[in-house]
Amino acid sequence: MLPAIPTKYFIALIGLTISTFVFNTSEFMPIALLIDISSSFSMTPSETGIMITVYAWMVALLSLPLMLLASRMNLKRLFLLTIGIFAAGQFLAGIATSFPMLMGARIVVACAHSIFWAIVAPIGTMLVTRAHKPFALGIIASGSSIAMILGLPIGRVIGLAAGWRMTFLLIAGIAVLLLIFLAIVLPSLGSSASISVRELPGLIRQPPVFLTYLITVLFATGYYTTYSYIEPFLKTVAAFSADGITDTLIFFGCCGLLGSALFSHLYDRHRKGVLTGGLIAMLAALSTWYFDAQSAVLILAACVLMGITATLFNVALQAELMRLVPAGATTIVMAIFSGIFNLGIGSGSFIGGRVSSAGLLSCVGFAGAALVVLALFVLLKFYFPHICTQKNFVKNHK
Repeated sequence: MLPAIPTKYFIALIGLTISTFVFNTSEFMPIALLIDISSSFSMTPSETGIMITVYAWMVALLSLPLMLLASRMNLKRLFLLTIGIFAAGQFLAGIATSFPMLMGARIVVACAHSIFWAIVAPIGTMLVTRAHKPFALGIIASGSSIAMILGLPIGRVIGLAAGWRMTFLLIAGIAVLLLIFLAIVLPSLGSSASISVRELPGLIRQPPVFLTYLITVLFATGYYTTYSYIEPFLKTVAAFSADGITDTLIFFGCCGLLGSALFSHLYDRHRKGVLTGGLIAMLAALSTWYFDAQSAVLILAACVLMGITATLFNVALQAELMRLVPAGATTIVMAIFSGIFNLGIGSGSFIGGRVSSAGLLSCVGFAGAALVVLALFVLLKFYFPHICTQKNFVKNHK
């Protein structure tokens, strides 16, 4: 049995978990309120959905440049600054009186997002011993799942009852409280970057690293092609009531929490099984999404697979990168991961939007499944052979 994590560091991990809860709630709030936001600006859901795409693509563009600029900062100071910028962006979104103003506020939040996801996982692993790293990553990721269970549904309920602007203002207030809490509980941390810009291309060109990024963008694009339009799909195609959609989103989040737990218990001993099984499960869910619309039971079964796999596979990809690179390169490499993942989110929401605009909303699952097939092909054909044959590279970074 592993020794217990010291209380002060465990409390800090809880603070990081709360922060992932808040950031994830904010990131996907437009998905849960897409119809309400669209109505307030006299737009269609597919037109408003561009907000999700632009947000994700801004993160994709900004993650590496902003992290390179901030890489020498004290990590605690940088983390607190990031949350402060996040709170400001949420407040601006809450008072937005036009769609362009809302877009601008979301871009401010995207700047904070670009740094946050690059540093939150490395900070978590710095607080614990090597043996506790899967646990630390799992508990931090659980914040995202709890956001799906509580954050998004509660945000949706508040948005429907008091208007979507109130949801963003509430998040801004919570972020301010979180900033104060983390200033107290988070220990002082140095900067983690010890890699120069000149060394970066060589690191990325390492086949296992490059292939991890390729799998990431294919997986994220495929998943978010379908997930970005889950609310209109459930309402229009599956004929769910408003309460039924909220309950389904809560259930979806519960499954993500299970994915976090499975990662913590399985990843160290069954890396290949976690990665391969995750993609196969996601493929099964997306490829049957069209047929599942005929039955509430089948939709919930698909949500089980999607919810578990989305969290499990996402955290496993992050763990793979941190396993493959030197400690001094983790924040930079994770910034690239965040950018690439958000490129996938933006591309997926864009593809889903085009499919929806063409009157094929019921087929978004097929579009997403096609991309997951490519990710599975890359994983089986190229990724595993490379991490097995590059013995020196893997050995140096285990």
